[in-house]
Amino acid sequence: MSLADIKCSGVRSGISPAAIGRLLIFAVSLILMSLSQASSAPLEARDYKMAGDATHMRVVMNFDREPEPKWFLLRGPHRLVIDLGQTKFTLDAKELKARGLVTNVRYGQLDEETSRLILTSKGPFTIEKLDVLQNEDTPGYRLVIDMAAASERQFEEALGIQAQTTGSTETTPTTDRLGKAAAPHNKRFTVVIDPGHGGIDGGAEGLNGTVEKSITLAFALELRAKLAQSGPYNVYMTRERDQFLRLDERVRIAREHEADLFISIHADTIRLKGIRGATVYTLSDRASDAEAQALADRENLSDQLAGIEIEEEKQEVADILVDLIRRETHGFSMSFARSLIGELESTVGLINNPHRFAGFRVLKAPDVPSVLVELGYLSNPEDEEQLRDPDWRGKAADSIANAVAAFAAAKMAAGG
Repeated sequence: MSLADIKCSGVRSGISPAAIGRLLIFAVSLILMSLSQASSAPLEARDYKMAGDATHMRVVMNFDREPEPKWFLLRGPHRLVIDLGQTKFTLDAKELKARGLVTNVRYGQLDEETSRLILTSKGPFTIEKLDVLQNEDTPGYRLVIDMAAASERQFEEALGIQAQTTGSTETTPTTDRLGKAAAPHNKRFTVVIDPGHGGIDGGAEGLNGTVEKSITLAFALELRAKLAQSGPYNVYMTRERDQFLRLDERVRIAREHEADLFISIHADTIRLKGIRGATVYTLSDRASDAEAQALADRENLSDQLAGIEIEEEKQEVADILVDLIRRETHGFSMSFARSLIGELESTVGLINNPHRFAGFRVLKAPDVPSVLVELGYLSNPEDEEQLRDPDWRGKAADSIANAVAAFAAAKMAAGG
């Protein structure tokens, strides 16, 4: 019943105007009290979800009414802190377990008026988006956070911006979403070498007992030494010992170091024992041939060998800038692959059609030119013997170092 209804009803009932006035004041007081209690009641946060891997994570949490989050970053360890009004959290502990980029989730009441949510990351990151959206099909609102692995420099830049402004629910500007779109800066050309497999995942095994994870590590160490001697590079490795790494973790390491080039080293087996020679692979949604598809399928199963559940998440392209960065990165990967094949063919044997492509998960960094190099096939006795030969590995490492030098010179000359 409205206030007008109350007044009309009172007049019809013969109640005096003064009594009607008191009744109206009482009704208004009740309405105001109800509104005040509703606004002072704590927010209700529920249905916390995380999805993604070590390179990208999306966090979603639902609220009964619109929250007004204020957020900021902290280092040591790298954290995202989100302050909310007084909030009652009803969250499933299973959904808060470490996953992908996020290693810890904490929440609770900070003071009488503020509650806080803290996400701890395994390394530096950037916030691609932090938005509050109204639910389409159900009452309430949802907080949506997109985090992406980044370099320490990019995290420090975000801290610098934060020092001059305040956190808000506005999406991060498009130009800050990927590292390569940030303001240019002077740095040495950076190479990340990825020795395939490791730890519980031994990879392929040769006819004479050679294990792929050992060969890839030995070669990667030789290649790092060659690159350190031959050029002004920063050179990092995803692993320096017999250690298992998730595929997405290898990609995260490349992005953390702002790699200009990522080289994944492998030595697989194949059904046909007569096939031998080195092969260079680049990323593609569609494989160049059945052998390339089979190889990508085997390599992409690496995580499952360690008992890790694979959650393939199809991420839509956020905007035209991201799509352009992916295209540019693919072009650089193709360019390096062609240069590398030219160097290898003069020193080591190559397979027929040595440049092939398939959907390797380890090559999927959107802003890092990446190739996967199959040094040879452990299923072939001659290739296995070569892979065990330090002199042969030295020549192969020299060839890759020469290709890196040519690629780095061209990229730096172009302002990359």
